[in-house]
Amino acid sequence: MIDSIPRAESKALSPGHSTMSKWQRKIYSKTQSILLEKGWLFFIVGFLLGRAVILSVVSPFSVAFLATIWLVHKRMAPKVMLAILAGAISYSVNQGIFMFLAMLVFIFLAGIFKHAKNQQRAILTFVFIATISPRLMLYSVAGELTPYEWMLLSVEGVLGIVLVLIFMQSIPLLSPKKYKPSLKNEEIVCMIILIASILTGTIGWELYNASLEQVFSRYFVLMLAFVGGAAVGSTVGVVAGLILSLANVANLYQMSLLAFSGLLGGLLKEGNKVGVSIGLLVSTFLVGIYGESSNLIPSITESAAAILLFFLTPAIWVKKLSRYIPGTEEYTNEQEQYLQKVRNVTAKRVEQFSDVFNALSKSFQTVEYSKSEPGDDYKRETDYFLSQVTEKTCQGCFMKNRCWQQQFDKSYSLMEGLKNDLVEGRDPSAGDVRAFENHCVKSKKVMDVMREELTVLESNKRLQKQVSESKRFVAEQLRGVSEVMDDFAKEILKERHHHEQQEMQVIQGLEHMGIELEKLDIFSLDKGDIDIEMMVNLYEYRGEGAKLIAPMLSDILNEAVVVKQEEISPFPNGSCFIVFGSAKEYTVETKVSHAAKGGGIISGDSYTTIELGAGKYAMAISDGMGNGERAHEESVETLRLLQQILQTGIPEKVAIKSINSILSLRSTDEMFATLDLAVINLHDAAVRFLKIGSTPSFIKRGDEMIKIEANNLPMGIIQEFDVDIVKEQLVADDLLIMMSDGIFEGPKHVENVDIWLKRKIREMQTVDPQEVADLLLEEVIRTRSGEIADDMTVMVAKICKNTPQWAAIPSTHKHAQ
Repeated sequence: MIDSIPRAESKALSPGHSTMSKWQRKIYSKTQSILLEKGWLFFIVGFLLGRAVILSVVSPFSVAFLATIWLVHKRMAPKVMLAILAGAISYSVNQGIFMFLAMLVFIFLAGIFKHAKNQQRAILTFVFIATISPRLMLYSVAGELTPYEWMLLSVEGVLGIVLVLIFMQSIPLLSPKKYKPSLKNEEIVCMIILIASILTGTIGWELYNASLEQVFSRYFVLMLAFVGGAAVGSTVGVVAGLILSLANVANLYQMSLLAFSGLLGGLLKEGNKVGVSIGLLVSTFLVGIYGESSNLIPSITESAAAILLFFLTPAIWVKKLSRYIPGTEEYTNEQEQYLQKVRNVTAKRVEQFSDVFNALSKSFQTVEYSKSEPGDDYKRETDYFLSQVTEKTCQGCFMKNRCWQQQFDKSYSLMEGLKNDLVEGRDPSAGDVRAFENHCVKSKKVMDVMREELTVLESNKRLQKQVSESKRFVAEQLRGVSEVMDDFAKEILKERHHHEQQEMQVIQGLEHMGIELEKLDIFSLDKGDIDIEMMVNLYEYRGEGAKLIAPMLSDILNEAVVVKQEEISPFPNGSCFIVFGSAKEYTVETKVSHAAKGGGIISGDSYTTIELGAGKYAMAISDGMGNGERAHEESVETLRLLQQILQTGIPEKVAIKSINSILSLRSTDEMFATLDLAVINLHDAAVRFLKIGSTPSFIKRGDEMIKIEANNLPMGIIQEFDVDIVKEQLVADDLLIMMSDGIFEGPKHVENVDIWLKRKIREMQTVDPQEVADLLLEEVIRTRSGEIADDMTVMVAKICKNTPQWAAIPSTHKHAQ
């Protein structure tokens, strides 16, 4: 398949082939214009349906077709009426009279009730009346109606209604402007019923003893069996054969021939057109043997003519038809192209949003950076302050001209000095006060106003600082959201990469195991981020994905690989879809022991563990200030915000700053909380500690004790602060102990709590996380004679090396290379 593509392209580029393609496109475009846009296809269909008769006298097709055209393409209705009338007259005069009367009744009813609310439901009623009323009149003229004729009347009316519903699904598919990416099974069946109904109008037309309806019905069965397989082929055969047999009872056996040829041709479609044609010939011989011998030769002639038409059908027609039939390769490619377009558009929109958030973030930062120099801010602040003071004191003073025009510099200098002294929180010196009193006649009033304005000035400065910090917080949040959305856009566009060497090793490994591979997609082979999807055929699945394939992949890629997802076929020898990904090098077993103050129910401490993406595991303890319900709300809210922000992919440092800003800005009430956060990378056991007002943590590595601490204020006290991140490398079997201040500050009559805690943890004989947490909590409570003086929480995590259940299987092909 791959090798044939360049040859096909080179052929397409040749001058002769280019000229031929140009003529073919011109002919195709002209034919489409004549048949579809000008309506000649509907004219031909109307003519043949006018001739279509089943059960000798029942003809519900024409009125149903006219009603559908009336709804879908009303402007073509007159031309279709003429075509139906011409077809009916060519069949018989009685058929022509019936069709004329039926169409007249339908047009009369449709014209009178053209403003009906539910036009489609009304059309169904009009078809029923237009079908049975002319027939009833014609039967009445001939004589009294028999029960059989009454039954035929009812059948014809009901069939007319059913055919309207069927044609309403089929006719729109013939529109040249109708974009239809695929056809539903119901639409395929409706289309086949329409085609079979049209073929009914060709009954009686023969060419060299070959019935045209049989030739074309077998041709359509061949086409759809070749495109859609056995299921579609047999369905088409049954439907077409049933309708044709109703038109001519002598053709009843043709239903078996068409159904069997559709089934057999679909099963032999792997042999291309030759295989499908052999299926039709075999069916023709088998059915013909059990029929009359005189019918065998005409039947073979009809099949041969159908096969000839089948071989003459251009490949491009088959390919275009395949795009609309579910299950075909062309249909799958069409859907994949559509999904790819959707992914590209979605990713582009997400990137645009990311750019918008990034631009907003930079705009907030630009506002901060565009501020003036500190000296300019001081001068502007002093000018504003003195202007407010002089407005309330000097404007009505009789010495205004002397002070602010003749002696401006002296007045400004004296008042600036007083302002600086007041801002720094000290009383002006006696010399400065005396000099100002000698200069100003209202010195006492001016100094009182300066003290009042100073309070306003300090309030404004605090407000400006808060606004500045809020802008900085918004800028960081917008930048974090921009990064998350940018990563999301890249994830959407994730496509399979070409790793030919690894693909060959995987294929050879599966062949060596006797596993049949249908499809292999390698999206990523990055360390710690392996992403492989495959479709395999297994007679009976017994866990081969985890037991055989994953260990083989682990050996080829030199990294532990496990099954992430599997969809197993419930049938023997079915397709199994398996997704493989990187196994975590380490696992974390976390246990907690806690107690509320005084043995109560509600604790001010809260804790959580969070499974983050990209192989990260977070542990967190939050302690609300104080005890009881209020402290519990503070700590729970802190951890809730932390979990929601971290799971979006925003970095830990930005997340904590965001939580701090939210807690400090959202309420005027004091709401403080500590946070002890540890984020462990499960691929290399590296851990990052972010401690906000929290107590130290400890790592127990055998007999060695490592203390982890950092100096940060609790969240919610100040709006802007730097987060100190402490990094440490863990190893297998390490114990990570995190605790609240109730544990660290709880021991009574202990001078050095650090040494005491290290000794107690080191002396513990167990390495079980739950037992360590329980014992440490018990030791602290014992130092206070059983009193629980504060909320206490201990969280202990054990780092374990992750060993896959099934060992890697060495690849002979890999070592051979």
